Amino acid sequence: MKLFNQNLPPRGTMMSYAGLLERLEILRSTLRWANSLDRPEIEKLLRQANAVRDEVMQLSHKERFVQALGSQPGSQPLEKLEQTSGERKQALLARSFVFEGTFGDNPRLLDALETAEKAAPTDLPVLIDGESGTGKELMAKVVHANGARADKPYISVNCGAIPESLIESELFGHKRGAFTGAATDRKGKFESAHKGTIFLDEIGELPLQGQVKLLRVLQSHEIQRVGSDETIAVDARIVAATNKNLRKLIEEGQFREDLFYRLSVIHVSLPPLRDRKDEIPLLLAYYGDEAAEALKRRPVVLSPRLRSFLLEYAYPGNIRELRNLMYRLSCLAGDVADLAQLPEDIRPAAASALASATTATASIALPASAATAAPAAPPASLAEAKRAASDEAERACLERGLKDVGGTVAELARRWDMNRSHLQILLKKHGLHSKDFRQRGPGDGQAGH
Repeated sequence: MKLFNQNLPPRGTMMSYAGLLERLEILRSTLRWANSLDRPEIEKLLRQANAVRDEVMQLSHKERFVQALGSQPGSQPLEKLEQTSGERKQALLARSFVFEGTFGDNPRLLDALETAEKAAPTDLPVLIDGESGTGKELMAKVVHANGARADKPYISVNCGAIPESLIESELFGHKRGAFTGAATDRKGKFESAHKGTIFLDEIGELPLQGQVKLLRVLQSHEIQRVGSDETIAVDARIVAATNKNLRKLIEEGQFREDLFYRLSVIHVSLPPLRDRKDEIPLLLAYYGDEAAEALKRRPVVLSPRLRSFLLEYAYPGNIRELRNLMYRLSCLAGDVADLAQLPEDIRPAAASALASATTATASIALPASAATAAPAAPPASLAEAKRAASDEAERACLERGLKDVGGTVAELARRWDMNRSHLQILLKKHGLHSKDFRQRGPGDGQAGH
């Protein structure tokens, strides 16, 4: 701790630890996903970082306690009744809150984070709801990371992906010979999560039979493996998530009301990304860097008009859609991505109009025989028209580029700063051959004869 004492700001402000804690959390997150170190080294470094974090937490708690004792009755409270979003986020940092990849300081998101902070030290069940892709599992990890079980197992279960016949075996395990294929004893997810947290994703997809079994575990804190009469005590913190309206499912008889009230002791709702637009610039930068690392290339630069589009886009798929878009742009573009690299079904009309204009320009240079040929059949749909226009513009661009470099694919790839193999794929797609664009020397014609 002596090493850090030299850099600590003077004791006297609640925010004196924010910067240090933020750096420590970045260190912990980096180490958690490191793949270039041996696991024992990673565990050792994590223990050191956790020890420092715990000491800072104790100092921060002591400071708040001293300030609370010094406040006189009737004086202004330490926390303002109204705080800006930035102040609320900084207050969470000062209280050593672990964000686990959540971004931004949107008021509705901060409401959810502050609820998670209060619920985390308890063992109360938490139900998280929100649209698909809003980060419900990230919020579950926030609850786990900020509680007393942070160093214990975190087990994730997708309830919608388990066949109905295997639900009991998956959650509670089975004994050898319990059914065909049960060659050995097997622990279930609840046993694996003992003393830790079990995250039940898409809980609304769990069949009624599985809901009955789950309710029994919540009531008795005991399980029975399939094929066994022995009861096993389990102590697992339950966090569930859903993108469905469970109250509506209750009315339709598809979800048990008693299970709902067992799971939703603490209820956290995540707003969709379209209501958290302040987070979009942070997410674009974060997933742009992540995609660049995964693809082993430099982070892609967004053109001004593409960036403007991405900042205003509604993102029906929420954070998951934004992440996938950044991976697509990083893969298809060179150094700079533009509207042309967007999926066709979300590409703005201006980009399609530009592609059509490029196609029209290219058609002027066609030979007279092509101009007088019979017109092609009209496209069957608007999407097909956009696709055809885009393909024509792409082909014209490739032909022009090959002419400029005399048919040298490597030189064209260098000029356009794109992967050579990807350029070869595009040429093959349009039936273009680099040799057709090579400049012939004086003796090439004789050799041909």
